[in-house]
Amino acid sequence: MYVAAKGGEKAIANAHRFLAERRRGDPRLPEVGVDQIREQLGLAVDRVMAEGSLYDRDLAALAVKQAQGDLVEAAFLLRAYRTTLPRFNLCPVLDTGNMRPLRRISAAYKDLPGGQVLGPTYDYSHRLLDFSLMEPQAVSANVVYLVDKVGALPSGMPRLTELLGSDGLVESSEAARDDEAAVPDITREPLEFPVCRSARLQALARGDEGFLLGLAYSAQRGFGFRGHPFVGEIRMGYVPLEVELPGVGLKVRIGSILVTECVMLSRTEGAGACEYGFVQGYGLVFGANERKAMAMALVDRALRSRELGEEVRYPAQDEEYVLRHCDNVESSGFVQHLKLPHYVDFQAELVHVRQGGGKEDRGEGGRGPASAGCALEER
Repeated sequence: MYVAAKGGEKAIANAHRFLAERRRGDPRLPEVGVDQIREQLGLAVDRVMAEGSLYDRDLAALAVKQAQGDLVEAAFLLRAYRTTLPRFNLCPVLDTGNMRPLRRISAAYKDLPGGQVLGPTYDYSHRLLDFSLMEPQAVSANVVYLVDKVGALPSGMPRLTELLGSDGLVESSEAARDDEAAVPDITREPLEFPVCRSARLQALARGDEGFLLGLAYSAQRGFGFRGHPFVGEIRMGYVPLEVELPGVGLKVRIGSILVTECVMLSRTEGAGACEYGFVQGYGLVFGANERKAMAMALVDRALRSRELGEEVRYPAQDEEYVLRHCDNVESSGFVQHLKLPHYVDFQAELVHVRQGGGKEDRGEGGRGPASAGCALEER
């Protein structure tokens, strides 16, 4: 991790003061509260929780406020705070089949058993600015919240992969899953290539949404795997969270967390095609973030190319390229470290240019950096 840490003490104090003034904005306007960010900028909060690897809506909202809405910086703040927290227990594997769904759709089956639940989504809205939102909205005392009407997941809502798996048309989730006893923790153990799928999914889950979205797009356009992927199922809702009491063996429910899960289905022409008709790509992220879950599932599918006997040719299929660069905290730190003083390095380059190194590098007879260096020397 690279961070700026040097400078004059007085100058840094003034920079912090100036930043605080910019963050607050016009003091004549009401200050935005953390509770307002948590409730009204929920998708931003969810993204920060996912990329910050910490499920806490209040802390994520605080990070968004502190970072002035810069979600990459907010994820950095949240992840830095996460490293200070003790770990006192591990929870058993979450069963998303017990999800209390707010949204559940499939693009593969129209008449999905259990029904399609559209839920809260922008998919069916017109992309037109709603100028009525510029004014405060009146809230009726008799308002009925739809979220309170959402019940437990009915038994008649099976997973699509279970339906296809019963006919041998798709690989089972167990077949594509690592041994649970060997699941590593990438927050404590560095990635070692080649990585197991569970570690890969952890890295993707907290990877930068924009980076993964670009890779997913490249994979769809043929720079990852052949064939058209299908959204087998997307589920978004609350999943029970349990812990097992040490020495007792008793599982206790301590609450629930909001997650988004996506299963992508696609064909394969590799060696894995002999056993299954469809293979899976999987995505699971904190909060309501199905674009990230879909991108994650597509990239996961592309990264399975070697396992499935497909030719590995493109960036989306290269696990070291993807996993080394998808982390926005690491990427941001490395890019921003360029703002730190590099005076000695630049002077060394300048000497090289003045001695004619630019001619060999450019092959332009002294044009470019070499001539620029001469101009600096003349001045």
